[in-house]
Amino acid sequence: MVWVVTGAAGFVGSHLVHRLVRDGIETVGIDNLNEYYSPAFKRARLADLDGEAAFRFQELDLRDLQSTVRLCREVRPEVIVHLAAQPGIRFALDHPAPYVEDNVVGFLSVLEAARAVEVPHLVYASSSSVYGSTSRLPFSVHNPADHPVSLYAATKRANELMAHSYSDLFGIPSTGLRFFTVYGPWGRPDMAYFLFAQAILDGRPITVNGDGEALRDLTYVDDIIEGVVRVAMRPPAPDAGWSPADPDPATSRAPWRLYNIGHGEKLTVNRLVALLEQLLGRTAVRIRGPEIPGDVPITHADVADLEEVIGFRPTWNAEDGLAQFVRWLLAYRAGAAPETGEALGAAGTRG
Repeated sequence: MVWVVTGAAGFVGSHLVHRLVRDGIETVGIDNLNEYYSPAFKRARLADLDGEAAFRFQELDLRDLQSTVRLCREVRPEVIVHLAAQPGIRFALDHPAPYVEDNVVGFLSVLEAARAVEVPHLVYASSSSVYGSTSRLPFSVHNPADHPVSLYAATKRANELMAHSYSDLFGIPSTGLRFFTVYGPWGRPDMAYFLFAQAILDGRPITVNGDGEALRDLTYVDDIIEGVVRVAMRPPAPDAGWSPADPDPATSRAPWRLYNIGHGEKLTVNRLVALLEQLLGRTAVRIRGPEIPGDVPITHADVADLEEVIGFRPTWNAEDGLAQFVRWLLAYRAGAAPETGEALGAAGTRG
């Protein structure tokens, strides 16, 4: 069995690669190592896979359709897990082009590769952002998600619809996973919890946008990885009960399915800061910033389908998960080479 993992040098991708190699699954990782944040940090994530016979890394830009198809034809994967994307809601406000190029054009290459090799299962990362500013709580995959309020969310929703068209036209089994605020060791340095922790340790002020009462459903990375692996082992079948007269947004007459992966615990930004202060033993200096266009006031996952069909429900609570992150961050800062530490501090810039 061979799996292809796109975004293999990213946060979730690198954790998934480690899990697959540990489980004895031959894995081909793809990443273009772009400069949205430090490529050195991305390479550091994969450093302890050097010499692993079960892992092969290929630096590749998914916008190159021919190269993407060629690689998949060469390795003939049983599973493609597509995690590569241009992330972030705020960055898109001034830099919209990478979201279409990476998230839409890049995903088309993945779909064409999946079609070319008739892959048994394509699993791809979507996002809780697709729900927009809905008042229906918790967020359910069985409710419509047709009013995204950020370009990032729109591209992720587009991925779901593109995957459905390929599943319906070509019979490609595909599953979209709506991730809810993933955090943990080796996380993305542009995310709030990471930026807050770095600033608190450095004695710099943190900026809390709005009143700090926005609610987030934080999901520890180990729960995400467990969900991805379990889902990947269960390709979807067409829903025999699906009806165009009363369509279920989460299933289809095609072999296509959507799931949420979230903990289900709502945490305010203020509570997140308080937990980090407690774990780091330092008090944050807060600055109130404006609310960010495209940020939603609440995310809250309904994971009943994931539990019922896949037999898995995330279990890591925020206190324990953030403790793991802080433990890693302190060790990383203590042992990082100067150039890697500087690169980490430069997160959030793109060439």
